[in-house]
Amino acid sequence: MKKLLLTLAIAMSSVSVFAQTRLYVNPEFNQITRNHRVIAVLPFQVSLQLRPKQMREITPSQLKEMEYSEGKDVQTAMFSWFLARSKKGKLKVQVQDPMTTNALLKKNGISVKNVLNYSPKDLAHLLGVDAVVMGTLTTNKPMSTGATIALGVLTGIYGITNKATMNLFIYNGTDGVVLVNYHKTVAGSLGSSIDSMVNILMRKASRRIPYFKK
Repeated sequence: MKKLLLTLAIAMSSVSVFAQTRLYVNPEFNQITRNHRVIAVLPFQVSLQLRPKQMREITPSQLKEMEYSEGKDVQTAMFSWFLARSKKGKLKVQVQDPMTTNALLKKNGISVKNVLNYSPKDLAHLLGVDAVVMGTLTTNKPMSTGATIALGVLTGIYGITNKATMNLFIYNGTDGVVLVNYHKTVAGSLGSSIDSMVNILMRKASRRIPYFKK
């Protein structure tokens, strides 16, 4: 019985045992954001750290396209994560719909491929928001449906992601000052969708980021 309980405890903690978290919140966050009303989530910059066997089966351009697709899906999942808390009355600001965000970016010649050529201040201005959420995500397997299927077809390898590192920034729109930097690495079973991965990576963030009501 003791052995069984120990096994269950290890299994239940498989995600969090190897988790590493660093969170920076600007000491003047509340003052800077007192008039904030709307924020926008941008496509994330994704890096897929595939195995050598997988890399031999795909071209660099195919890998890049998977990463771009994954980045937009992370954006959507992150928006959904914010929206779920907004519906519960736990978010102090509104979040711009990704369709509006991406349409405005496209109108100005900006995409996930070149968004880093623009400052957070400029991005916030053209999007008409008070702050922008952007960042990077590194995983050992793709999790968006399209990228997962594509990789499986090309390499014959499927499976869930078991390691992910997120480095998220929230920038103030008027001057580009960093409001929040949230860096989290998780090793363990992360499920089979980007939504599940984002929930795991972000579930503790809402307790410590002042945009969220306690």
